[in-house]
This record gives sequence, structure tokens and C-alpha cells, in this order.
Amino acid sequence: MVEKQIAGRGIRDPAVLEAMRRIPRELFVEKGFEMFAYNDCPLPIGKGQTISQPYMVALMIEAAEVKPDDTVLEVGAGLGYAVAILSRIAAHVVAVERHASLAAGAAERLHRLGYDNVDLHCGDGSRGWPEAAPFDAILVSAAAPVVPQALKEQLATGGRLIIPVGPEESRQTLLKILRKGPDDFATQNLGAVIFVPLISERGGSEDYR
Repeated sequence: MVEKQIAGRGIRDPAVLEAMRRIPRELFVEKGFEMFAYNDCPLPIGKGQTISQPYMVALMIEAAEVKPDDTVLEVGAGLGYAVAILSRIAAHVVAVERHASLAAGAAERLHRLGYDNVDLHCGDGSRGWPEAAPFDAILVSAAAPVVPQALKEQLATGGRLIIPVGPEESRQTLLKILRKGPDDFATQNLGAVIFVPLISERGGSEDYR
């Protein structure tokens, strides 16, 4: 998987490649899908959610430029696969998953596997997790109609936000947002993607601002 789907498609960060070699992906898929765990595609994990394809996980983490002393927020934790990868690279990972059953399953897996530099919470990911901010990097594994203002505000200066943005019904764009100062953000387009929607408990698109 790593050689063909990830390194073979241009991912070069050695920390990302090594972490993906070490994490048993089959432990983070829905029961019955273990045989497909290393396929180059997303897989269902219940509650209408998916585990992203391996390449997309690697692409987002590499784009976030995660470093060994970073504190990272992962929104849309699912069953914890990307969280586990990040935990092998960053100093501390805070993760948020809105579905209680998925959050509980992810917490159990991560604890059982000994990934003890992770704090996983059940909550509204569009709000981030202000109690642990600021973050050096934020990765969002679901598409928002607009970039949530709360996530931008929780970035440290120099922090990187990786998030898919666009309507649920159509193609979305993966954005990298760099916080250069208190009110100074630079945005880079990383290409077209398709993700499940990021649901705000507050309602419509205006609630992400």
C-alpha cells in the first residue's frame, strides 16, 4: 500500500510514510471489511461515515507539515485511523468525532494499541476544540460549505489548516490555510476531492462563519 499507493503517487515525507507502514489499517475499518483495508479507496465505518482512502490521509498529513513537537487537531475522527497516523508523528493529538458510537470505538482502539498521546472527544467538529487551542495543525476529514471561523481562530501563528470545502452534492476543493498573523491567512488550493459532509449542530452554512 505505502509503496504503490502513497510513495508511488508522490508522497515524500518520511515521517508520514513510516507512520503509515506501522499502523494496522485493518483495525480501523468496520467489521467485515478487513480484507479491503489496504485497497486504494474509502470504506464505510458506520453512521454514514467513511475511512478516507490511504493516499488522501497521507496527502492531508503531508500538506499539514506536521512536526514532532506539534499539537494537532483532527476533526472527523471516525474510528481513529488518521488520528493513529498523526499520533506517531506529532507530540499531541486532539480529535473530535460527532457520533458517540464511533468516538467510543476509536477511543477503545487507540487505547488498546497504546497511542497514549491522543485525547479523543465526542462533539461538534465545526467548533474545533478551543480548550486545547492553539493548534500547530488542524486536519478536517469532512467537507464544510465554508471554512469554519472557529477553526481558523484556533490555529497558532504559522499553523496550517487542511480542509475540504464545497457543497455536499458536488465536487469539493481541498484547501490549505496558513495563519500568517492575527487576521492574516493565506489559502492554497490542493485540488478537487469528495468527502462526506461536516455537520454543524447549529444548522446552516452561516453557522460555520
